[in-house]
Amino acid sequence: MALPLDGIVVVDLSRALAGPHASMMLGDLGAKVIKVESSAGDDTRGWGPPFVGEEQDISTYFLSCNRNKESIVLDLKSDDGRDTLTALVQRADVLVENFRPGVLDRLGFGEERLRELNDQLVQLSISGFGHDGPEGGRAGYDQIAQGEAGLMSLTGPDPDHPTRVGVPIGDLLAGMYGAYGVVAALHERNRTGKGTVVRTSLLAAIVGVHAFQGTRQTVAGQTPRAQGNHHPSITPYGLFTCAEGMVQIAVGSEGLWQRFAAEFGLDTSDPRLATNADRVANREVVIDLVNAAFADLGLAELMERLNAAGVPAGEVRTLDRVYDWDQTRSQGLLIDVEHPDLGTVQLPGPPLRWFDAEGERRRGEHLAPPALGGDEAAIRAWLEQTPPR
Repeated sequence: MALPLDGIVVVDLSRALAGPHASMMLGDLGAKVIKVESSAGDDTRGWGPPFVGEEQDISTYFLSCNRNKESIVLDLKSDDGRDTLTALVQRADVLVENFRPGVLDRLGFGEERLRELNDQLVQLSISGFGHDGPEGGRAGYDQIAQGEAGLMSLTGPDPDHPTRVGVPIGDLLAGMYGAYGVVAALHERNRTGKGTVVRTSLLAAIVGVHAFQGTRQTVAGQTPRAQGNHHPSITPYGLFTCAEGMVQIAVGSEGLWQRFAAEFGLDTSDPRLATNADRVANREVVIDLVNAAFADLGLAELMERLNAAGVPAGEVRTLDRVYDWDQTRSQGLLIDVEHPDLGTVQLPGPPLRWFDAEGERRRGEHLAPPALGGDEAAIRAWLEQTPPR
């Protein structure tokens, strides 16, 4: 069944994670994604362990961000490489790249040249710290960007131990913002008939999700700092212990607080607990009281009582339990693909689902992350059969 981007062609010059994540999202939505690689391949083909396969040479990192793509190897400093990329651009709807600013210009494929080749082309360009400004040329790696963009200062047990997020969130967010920008630009093209350039960066993506912590700084003049697993503006809201482990709760309203306190015997007349502002001001007192109330309760009993009181709560799952969870599987978040070397493998799947009056729309088949240059013959045949725009 047709997906929203069926018929859209994406030329993906990106490597590592931010650009490949953006192009993978477009592929999940039905686009034909042609991944252009050097003879050495995408950097992530060498990122490991773990490696899998008979030769232990396939990176699970690469598998995580390159489903639903085809691969061709081009030397962009050779005549054939430049000619083939030119032909691809002339037939494409979208080009994705995350070179450092200026690299594509030196290769002969700067923004103006791409526009000359195909004025309907949407160009997505992702950088580390922006394409201009006093530090626009800096290389961008995720953990560096997490630190520079303030995220690490908000994350961790306390201000003295800044901590990175457990996934490369700056890369992933930049890819998500990039794909969002591409879809908007394609919609605009329907109106204008012309493509445009979409730019984002790891810096912009992280600052873009500062949310209430950002306005806490810009409006209230308070500089937020890391404070562990408890919400800075709502109490109790965070990670607590019980007899069999840990549980997270979110008491996000006064009504919830009254029900929670009644269920677990907390004194709502205590002036330290009277309002959310009082509880935030006395956060450590509240945390100690809640932990004491949970101390003798098993996890199953505690979850049952929290649910009965209507208090949002949850466990802290390891990934093996996440992927074995019936709820995860019910949402289509695991997919089976046929890999040319690994056979049938299971990958984390797309986070979006599409429904119409006839039911859910799905891809007929998800493509496994490609072997290096594994689709060259098919791509060159497609170029011969497909006229330029």
